[in-house]
Amino acid sequence: MQSVDFFTPIVDDPYDFGRIAAVNALSDVYATGARPLLALNLASFPAGEDPGPAVLARILQGGLDVLTQLGVTLLGGHTVDDAEPKFGLAVTGFAHPRDIRAKAGARPGDRLLLTKPIGVGALTTALKRGMLDGAAERTVTDVMLRPNDQLTAVTHPAVHAATDVTGFGLLGHTLEVARASGVGIRLRRSAVPVLEPAPALVAADVLPAGSRRNLAYVLPYLEAPDVGRADLQLLADAVTSGGLLLAVAPDGEAEVRSLLEAGGALAAATVGEAVAAPAGRLRVEP
Repeated sequence: MQSVDFFTPIVDDPYDFGRIAAVNALSDVYATGARPLLALNLASFPAGEDPGPAVLARILQGGLDVLTQLGVTLLGGHTVDDAEPKFGLAVTGFAHPRDIRAKAGARPGDRLLLTKPIGVGALTTALKRGMLDGAAERTVTDVMLRPNDQLTAVTHPAVHAATDVTGFGLLGHTLEVARASGVGIRLRRSAVPVLEPAPALVAADVLPAGSRRNLAYVLPYLEAPDVGRADLQLLADAVTSGGLLLAVAPDGEAEVRSLLEAGGALAAATVGEAVAAPAGRLRVEP
């Protein structure tokens, strides 16, 4: 399994930025049930600007430390001169065919488990605007730094489909699962773990532009007669380094939850279920 991901700085500290970018890039491979083993750095950085080399070194060190922690070998990489810094990784992982999970495969009756709270996009936007206090900044950073390496849970036979929740938000990635699997999905807003103060920030329109695009995209496929616009916008919030979303057979839900918790997942929340119809559509309930 191969994947690639890189982006502009999401936090102020270059070392944390490097670590977050690495965790985020590895997540795509973990979500398939594969174990990441090899990686290549991808970086762009303005050349010749003080203190450029020292800052870039801290970014790269952050990425390397995450790879070392998770047993992934860094083979090298490539850097280009660019006015706006960017960093990420191309990652290669391996899995036995029976362990591979895809967005397709969810079945009616499956429970949807989410392993991290949402609201990251709102908090990081507030951080860029100088609106976030130190405690909230540390909290959102710690969420983005938590790896999705709970492979024993992802590859459990009861898990029929899996993805990670990132730039398309919870609604966008849930819609991908619904359409790929040919099922409908019902979500419960009250069951979704949310970072504070994300609801208040979203209500005040403090959110990335991508979150607005996410909601506009899913609205034609969405029914939510009893859920307000602000809550829907929160569910569409663009996430960096978010959690896993697993479609799990009901008789395996408790065991998969235990495996997630034992593997260090921040949450193992049952946020909804797959239904037979209408296929390829979402319903959000309070």
